[in-house]
Amino acid sequence: MKPPLKQVAALPFVETESGPLVLLITTRGMGRWTIPKGWAKSGTANAKMAAREAFEEAGVAGDISPRPIGSYDYTKRLHLLSWARCSVNVFGLRVRCQELEWPEKQSRKLRWVAPDKAAAMVREAQLADVLRDFASLKLP
Repeated sequence: MKPPLKQVAALPFVETESGPLVLLITTRGMGRWTIPKGWAKSGTANAKMAAREAFEEAGVAGDISPRPIGSYDYTKRLHLLSWARCSVNVFGLRVRCQELEWPEKQSRKLRWVAPDKAAAMVREAQLADVLRDFASLKLP
């Protein structure tokens, strides 16, 4: 069995009076709820790459955690009959701004929700665990 392909993801969040909200986006193909993610690239720090994906896919920018806050595995459809196992490191992104325009705005929907609600909206069980655990993390 081949080792999983490496991806990085950002978990964009904001603090509110009633607790944190996280940002979910839809996938371009099937319209499922997920978080911004992409391929790890050699020569670019994983946290920086995760922040770049968050901007391209959701138009958000802010302070990215230097170390992963969690991880999950999933199976990605590459082509009609081609699938790959992926391992995703997730970096917290404290959102400071959200642009009015960004590269993939027309391809995705966005939704700010409480972490527990987000966990119920995603398909990947391990990603749901990361979202449920998020509320108990103490991020700077």
